[in-house]
Amino acid sequence: MMRRLINTVRTLNFALLLIVLPQFARADEPSNEEDLALVYGDKYGDKSVISVATGSALPLRRAPAVATVITAADIEATGATSLDGILETVPGLHVGRSTVLNMAIYTIRGVRSALSNPQVLVLINGTPLTNAYTGDRGLLSADMPLENIARIEVIRGPGSALYGADAFSGVINIVTKTAKEQEGTRFGIRLGSFNSRDTWVLHGGKWGGIEVAASLQHSRTAGPRALVERDAQSGFDQLFGTHASLAPGYENFSRAATDANLELAYDKWNLHLGFMHRENIGAGTGIAQALDPSGWGSSRRFTSDLKYKDPDFAKDWGLELNGSFTYYNENASVYIFPAGAFGGAFKDGFIGSPFRWERQESLNTTLHYSGFSQHHLRLGTGVSKVDLYKIRETKNFNPDNSPINAGAFSDIVDVTDTVPYMRPHSRLLKYVYVQDEWQFAKDWTLTAGVRRDQYSDFGNTTNPRLALVWEVDYNLTAKLLYGSAFRAPAFEELYVINNPVVNGNPALKAERMRTTELALSWQAQPGLQLGLNLFRYQMSDIIRVSNNFLNENGGSQSGRGFELEASWDVSKNMRLAGNIAYQRAIDDTSQKDPGLTPRRHAYLRADWQPAAGWRVNAQVNHVADRQREPGDTRPNVRDYTTLDLALGTNKKHAGWDWTLAVRNLLNADVREPSPYSTPFVNMPNDIPMGGRSIFLQFGYKL
Repeated sequence: MMRRLINTVRTLNFALLLIVLPQFARADEPSNEEDLALVYGDKYGDKSVISVATGSALPLRRAPAVATVITAADIEATGATSLDGILETVPGLHVGRSTVLNMAIYTIRGVRSALSNPQVLVLINGTPLTNAYTGDRGLLSADMPLENIARIEVIRGPGSALYGADAFSGVINIVTKTAKEQEGTRFGIRLGSFNSRDTWVLHGGKWGGIEVAASLQHSRTAGPRALVERDAQSGFDQLFGTHASLAPGYENFSRAATDANLELAYDKWNLHLGFMHRENIGAGTGIAQALDPSGWGSSRRFTSDLKYKDPDFAKDWGLELNGSFTYYNENASVYIFPAGAFGGAFKDGFIGSPFRWERQESLNTTLHYSGFSQHHLRLGTGVSKVDLYKIRETKNFNPDNSPINAGAFSDIVDVTDTVPYMRPHSRLLKYVYVQDEWQFAKDWTLTAGVRRDQYSDFGNTTNPRLALVWEVDYNLTAKLLYGSAFRAPAFEELYVINNPVVNGNPALKAERMRTTELALSWQAQPGLQLGLNLFRYQMSDIIRVSNNFLNENGGSQSGRGFELEASWDVSKNMRLAGNIAYQRAIDDTSQKDPGLTPRRHAYLRADWQPAAGWRVNAQVNHVADRQREPGDTRPNVRDYTTLDLALGTNKKHAGWDWTLAVRNLLNADVREPSPYSTPFVNMPNDIPMGGRSIFLQFGYKL
């Protein structure tokens, strides 16, 4: 394994060397150019501070977690166009794809499921993006714009002791720009491959004594035309002797997105209003891995979040109050199988249209106490109610998958009041937690915390964490971390009915994980930073579908691995950075790799400022050694290596700026693994993700 890692590093380093070699010839010459931090991010500013690890801002090297911070400068330098693209740069994090409307699956350290992604908690300004039905981000994961993002904080490892449910394998906190970070008004437009169009306007300023930050962003794309050679209907055609399959044919990756944000800040108060709308989301490979060029999905999310923060509420006491309301709805109309499916039983196709509406209300309070010497106590409590209050479903098939009449479009009926896929449900959560940051000796800090969550529908769970941080020297920090986490059963796992493929189980318990980590951070010399993270975890009570088509607890999985990170300021206008991640997971029942995720993942990046106001960026991403699921006899998923380039101007001054970005310059064949199924593999050649793409972006700041 080490030999393969070494060969991978050599290959990627050679690729970057070809790009940056001209600069090395003059790396030692004196330069009057602006420091590269303007391109890559201020290493003594935004990149070195994180708040998601403890709830309070801390220097990254002292934070009691293995974490990564991505700044707005990082996003601009790489020419990234979506959240999924920039997250792929995080060590140990790979962005996979689901066959359900092409939703993103954030895989951290090899932990994932085939169709949904409830293992990673995503927050926007500390408010969860989670929906109750699937336990993940739902159709909102159909891309997220970056222009209004100030920073992205990523924790790899458990976070339930602070954030509760679904902070299982990691936490991603997206922090939007404040009025000061906006600094005036900015317009932008991006045009690119696949008929992609993005426009945005951002504004930051003051209205009387109120700080105002606002943004409006809209994007639309037809998506890459990726060819699928065989699909699930191809297999059924072989069984029934029919020719209904639309394969060979193209996936449908189209989508349109609108995002709006308004933040008002006055004294100790902060009000954030957010709106996310996704429409005309293409069915990707098809919801049952049978090509569906006509299917679509849509979703809307509205959030209001009011916060009060007073660090000097009383002597030695600080107070935080937060109340939020979230509305979410999700609709879809899909051809699960095409016309003529199942021996011609479905004249116009196997058609279903599920709809659902959710709302969530939450209130929480946090107290900070610093009256004890060398201690910082954090005490919190909260309550949250999630209400899946409305369900609607229309379809042209019965609960046993037989057609209604001829299975025609005209046979679609509303089954909301008879045999829907689910009835409305609600959930009440109450929780309390305590955390202490104790500097018990010079250069030694112990963070200890525990959280108790009480759910109205599946019971209680308690999750502790311990983090020992030792600043060995001014340039060396060591961390020893332990934590447990849980994933709450989603409503679809608990309550789905009238589904012959899987049935809900109200007796489900939460999935659990225990993780131990050792992290070292070493500044070997000025401008050279190295990091090594070792981890081991054990998952239990994993929810899986049993032989009698019932969701049940019982699976377990263990894993281990490492992440190696480095960044090097070669000169004032050149920086190299990269990471290598290795993980090995074992399903404790089969004693095999659970599959679908890369065991090896390497990323290299070069940032070069050849002249004042200009920037060049190159990125190499290598994804390798993806195993198949137990029972799947296909060869392993093919490795791939992509090269991205970006050329642009810095966004420091008013006026015009532009960026030209090329993704997958060498047109590598990028594929994500298709899930294993019987009696045949639905998509034997996996999920093609499209090839080379080009984007040209213009911005103007008043």
